Parts: sequence; structure tokens; C-alpha cells
Amino acid sequence: MRLPAWLAHHLAALRALLVLTVILGLAYPLLFVGAGKIPGLSAKAGGSLVTVGGKAVGSSLIGQSFGDDPRYFQSRPSAGAYDPTATGASNLGPEDVVDTPDRQSLLTQVCARGLAIGKREGVDGSRPFCTADGVGAVLAVFHRDGFTGPVTRVVSVNQTGAPFLTTYQGVTVEPAEAGEDYRALGAVITPIRGNAPDHPVVPADAVTASASGLDPGISSAYADLQAPRVARERGVTLDRVHQLIGRNTEGGVVNVLKLNVALDGGN
Repeated sequence: MRLPAWLAHHLAALRALLVLTVILGLAYPLLFVGAGKIPGLSAKAGGSLVTVGGKAVGSSLIGQSFGDDPRYFQSRPSAGAYDPTATGASNLGPEDVVDTPDRQSLLTQVCARGLAIGKREGVDGSRPFCTADGVGAVLAVFHRDGFTGPVTRVVSVNQTGAPFLTTYQGVTVEPAEAGEDYRALGAVITPIRGNAPDHPVVPADAVTASASGLDPGISSAYADLQAPRVARERGVTLDRVHQLIGRNTEGGVVNVLKLNVALDGGN
């Protein structure tokens, strides 16, 4: 007996659904689960977890905060507060130099981080285009003829208190008024480099977040900067700390979690 065309089509669709369910819904996932159990791959498939005393303390692939504990090496900044569900960058670029009432500019964030790290490590935290109090050294410069001509007015846009410069091209620098958009008023936004060194003591990765916000590693330069503090707080020799840095460095990148675990005697 020949089935009606509509029924034959439905049965064919049902067979295709069953076959694809078995292949894609069962066989395919099980294949990759099995691949994840292969020696050498199982650790990565399981999240590359780092354990101490049988307890997971983090993943070697995910950056995390160490609570500003002076005994530990600190990670890179994170735009997502080290939250794996909020991974991502700040999406702020190099021209983001003017603070607004609802957020700090990227430049001010970098300046503030450099200043804070300099105080923490006992070094010069100054950076180009940053004020001594840790904000972006940026002026709103008004010209007589719009973008050209003599300067008629100057405002330190990121400072409502005393400006970082007294005068600019012979014109007294004014403090900013909170919430005022000087660019919209016709000012030329002018970052001022200042006299900070060309190569700041605090390296770039210490003051900037990674694209993911979860970078697990820091540069050797940032690790070396932190080493004296960690050695002092732990009462161990600087040579010992540098030895552990070397053991936990791969391709010039120091894994912060593994290094801190090693300092605690976890490996």
C-alpha cells in the first residue's frame, strides 16, 4: 500500500530528525568529551584549574584579583572586575582624554593607576600627559579665530581645583566647571606631555587592561617591579622571588596565579 504523499514527507522528515539527533546531539558531543579525556588535553579541557591541597584556587588561563594583599603579585587591571561573565575591554581609545561627570577618561584611569602603583611599590609613578595628582593633563584652549589665532582662554578640563599649569602661552589657566563641555564651546583639546620620563618606571601593562579583561599574565618588567615588595612582605630574599618568577615565566609572560601559588609553597 502506497502512503499518501503528505505522510511520506512527514516520515522522511522524522527519519532525518532522528538521524541528525543521534549524530549531532549524541555522537558529536561524546566525541569531543572523549577527546577532552586524552592525556595532555584533559587539564585544558577541564579549565586548566590550579589546585592547592586538592582545592581549586583558580585557572591558569583566567586573571583574578588578589585583593591588594602586599604579599602577592598583582594582576593587570580588568575592565570587567575580573568577572569571567563580564569579559571584555573598556572600548576606550587613545583619544579618550577628557573626564565626564559619569566616568573617568582612559587617560585619567591610566594616570591614576600609575600614581597608585608608584606609591605601592615605592617608585616614581609619573607618566607622560598626567598631572602630579593623577589625572589627564589636558587643556581646553580657546583661540580668537576658532582653531587659530592668539589664545584667549585656557581651562584645565580634568581639574576643578587648582590647575596643573599656572599659565599657557601667557594666558592664565582656569579650573574646570563640573559638567561643562568645553569642546562643544569651541575649545581645542590639548594634552600636555609634561616632564615625565620617556620610559616610565611603571610599565604599560600595569596601567592598562587587556582586551579580554582577564589576561592571566603580566610582563617580566611588571613582575620585577613588584618583586622587592613581595620579598619584603614575606621575609624572603629577592633572589628567591626572582627564581620563582623565572620558573613561572613562559614567552616573556609571568603567570600571576601560578607565581603566587608557588610563593605560598603550593608547587
